[in-house]
Amino acid sequence: MTVEYAFFLALIQGLTEFLPISSSAHLILPSALFDWPDQGLAFDVAVHLGSLGAVCLSLRRLCFRVALGVLAEGGRRYPHHAKLGWMLVVATLPAVLAGLMFKDLIEGQLRADWVIASTTVLFGLLLWWAHYQSGRQGLASINLARALTLGLAQALALIPGVSRSGITLTAGLWLGLTRRVAAQFSFLMSIPIILGASVFKTKDLLESSDPVAWDVLWLGMGVSFISAYLCIRLFLAWINRVGLLPFVWYRLGLGAILWAVILWP
Repeated sequence: MTVEYAFFLALIQGLTEFLPISSSAHLILPSALFDWPDQGLAFDVAVHLGSLGAVCLSLRRLCFRVALGVLAEGGRRYPHHAKLGWMLVVATLPAVLAGLMFKDLIEGQLRADWVIASTTVLFGLLLWWAHYQSGRQGLASINLARALTLGLAQALALIPGVSRSGITLTAGLWLGLTRRVAAQFSFLMSIPIILGASVFKTKDLLESSDPVAWDVLWLGMGVSFISAYLCIRLFLAWINRVGLLPFVWYRLGLGAILWAVILWP
């Protein structure tokens, strides 16, 4: 992998991981248009760790309070944050179970280009509906039923092209959360998912005999960290003013481009 290729892929990963526009849809374009090779397992781990560091830093105060709430005196000292922490656990379980049960299907048939192009458009239209929802509920309103609903939505994002951020934002707005709160909880939900995926990929990496280009990995991690951090901060600052409509139009345009690439003789 060249330095330019690594920089480009890490930038795409960082910018698209937390926006409701599907990172999978963007990552298939370079290979389809330029016939670039797969980035490899080691690079995958590096860019995901960069994204993980970015979301933890962006939401560091909330993450600290949730961790303190769960750990301090069994949750009795900070009950509101302890509750939020356990709701995150509930919201994570559906994706974990679905990932274990349907791993081969997800990594095989569902990674087809036509699936990604279709889900990019379909769930972009669903995001269009979500743009017009105006909730007023805060993080404290997330109970067991809402956490489970958000978790089931996140499990759907295992289908490439759906966008984890997009479908969890849509579910959060449908449940009556404000745009900012829905985005915050969506980002919080990404932490155990990215961490778990990184652990599993690291295990596979350690069992692999492929050589590792450490300079490229550090570059990928750094670029994905910086781009993801800036992306999260700007998205949280703008979502109440801008809404989701720009991402809807972007997804529909991207879906059209993907279909054009797929159908071009």
